[in-house]
Amino acid sequence: MFMEILTDFWSSTGFGLGNYGHYVMLAISFILLYLAIAKGFEPLLLTPIAFGMLLANLPGADLMKEPVIQILKDPITGELVSKTKEYGGLLYYLYQGVKLGIYPPLIFLGVGAMTDFGPLIANPKSVLLGAAAQFGIFATFIGAILLGFTGPEAASIGIIGGADGPTALYLTAKLAPHLLGPIAVAAYSYMALVPIIQPPIMKALTTKEERAVVMEQLRPVSKKEKVIFPIMVTVVVSFILPSAAPLVGMLMLGNLFRETLVTDRLSKTAQNEMVNIVTIFLGTTVGATASAENFFNIQTVSIIALGLVAFAIGTAAGVLLGKVMYKLSGGKVNPLIGSAGVSAVPMAARVSQKVGQEANPRNFLLMHAMGPNVAGVIGSAIAAGMLLMFFG
Repeated sequence: MFMEILTDFWSSTGFGLGNYGHYVMLAISFILLYLAIAKGFEPLLLTPIAFGMLLANLPGADLMKEPVIQILKDPITGELVSKTKEYGGLLYYLYQGVKLGIYPPLIFLGVGAMTDFGPLIANPKSVLLGAAAQFGIFATFIGAILLGFTGPEAASIGIIGGADGPTALYLTAKLAPHLLGPIAVAAYSYMALVPIIQPPIMKALTTKEERAVVMEQLRPVSKKEKVIFPIMVTVVVSFILPSAAPLVGMLMLGNLFRETLVTDRLSKTAQNEMVNIVTIFLGTTVGATASAENFFNIQTVSIIALGLVAFAIGTAAGVLLGKVMYKLSGGKVNPLIGSAGVSAVPMAARVSQKVGQEANPRNFLLMHAMGPNVAGVIGSAIAAGMLLMFFG
């Protein structure tokens, strides 16, 4: 009798319910937590993702469990009605903000409020570098099609190349919701690991002489230009590509809050409280999609590998166009700013600054790199809108 009690107790614990898959995913979550906390790799992003992964793989916790719905006949009216027999887990309900496309536009609102579009306005040519970095999206889209993925699935995988987690989630929720788990984890993991992935590509494609180029100071941008810019971008992009309006519109609204100087309270809320709350919910639930049941299959491995290829191609395309601009300008453009054309703001711009200073301690590329970086955010949203228009 006593042994039966012990056996029943053991089988009800996580030790009895778990399998090797759970332990592997827990180990991966520990590694990501180490990178976030000990190494400082985008801790605000990677910490909730890694902890969400940990929570989802605790055997028996069922934090991502779906509710059990029963269809019953109403004894009075005779109509069929639904009744919740068992409620779902906490993270399941928080995850609805991802599935319904609510969190990504709110993140864009916060990003817009935190971002200075001045460098892009001062140097409009940076738009070309942001556009070049989107090449990874379309190259990987073709590769995914060749590997047998459907058009909507390939579009959702390719968007990882923009290094823009909210855009990847928004597009995937619309086109291929069954792939949300692996695409979300791949997109956000690569965003967080920008400081590891990008520098080798940047150094391989440039010479030390090119990396050491000191660029001229950007011209001052007036308040009027900064206020008009988000309004005009919203109108022009939304008229040409209405499907991009939710992301571009929220991005520009946040930036308008920042630049008008009469909506300071709204700007501060968007930059701080709102974006922090949404980041917690988004990061934790994105990590929670990485359950052992969802991840140990060839399709997931293919998606993660294709996402890395997309990100690498996008980085390389930006740097290569930067080299072309270096030649055409007579050596006045540092090719490193092209790598910031992926839309990981401001991580990619900081990487350009870091690699540039390694070659020349007097090099200050951050503001120059912010132009392509901001253009990349707008470019990835436009690319998502195009793919949504074709496959939505």
